[in-house]
Amino acid sequence: MQISYFHVPAEMPADTSPDAAVVIDVLRATTTIAWALHHGAEAVQAFADLEDLRAAAAAWPADKRLLLGERGGQTLPGFDLGNSPVAVVPDTVAGKRLFMSTTNGTRALDRVRQVPLLLTAALPNREAVAQRLIASNPGHLAIVGSGWEGAYSLEDSLAAGALAARLQELAPSTVIANDEATAAMALWQQWRDQPEACLRAASHGQRLIRLGDHDADFRCCAGLDQLDVVPTQQGPGVLQAV
Repeated sequence: MQISYFHVPAEMPADTSPDAAVVIDVLRATTTIAWALHHGAEAVQAFADLEDLRAAAAAWPADKRLLLGERGGQTLPGFDLGNSPVAVVPDTVAGKRLFMSTTNGTRALDRVRQVPLLLTAALPNREAVAQRLIASNPGHLAIVGSGWEGAYSLEDSLAAGALAARLQELAPSTVIANDEATAAMALWQQWRDQPEACLRAASHGQRLIRLGDHDADFRCCAGLDQLDVVPTQQGPGVLQAV
């Protein structure tokens, strides 16, 4: 397996055709997706465009849907939930389809939706995603960070490094194919004993701190290897626990 890491979707060359892709948005979309599916959501359907989201949601039974959305870290008007992983509890999400749009994560998913095997990862499901990738053994894996409005994200690189490092532990023949992946692994080695501190130090972490009390979100997003769920694209933008 060869692993490439791209800080943001726009850095992924148009002619790149990986066998598998993993999208990461630690704060907070892919963490929220993992916890929502763990707590029994039927699926999370991701949208870059809000009008597309509303149209798709309108066709779904009202008692079987929830609208999740944020822009700039704040819940969108008229939506049921924002983008907090601690809000997607079983009583709220079990059996429902979550129609989701966020500032960064859902846009990254849209960029790689044509890849044959598309997963999402965060720190809580790092081990589960690594095991799935080892089992599927793609020739070329692209790890794609969501960033913040097209710019580098420290916390996404932390999780990318954590995943790449674990894959190399499980399969020593794994090839790290670009400098971005090597740098992400070095970042993980620096912060692996205090991931929450890294998330708080990141510019997006600082942005969330300014917006209010997100301590529970930070703890949830920094928890390592807590979930067995592997969000897997089953249809365009539709992620399920498979």
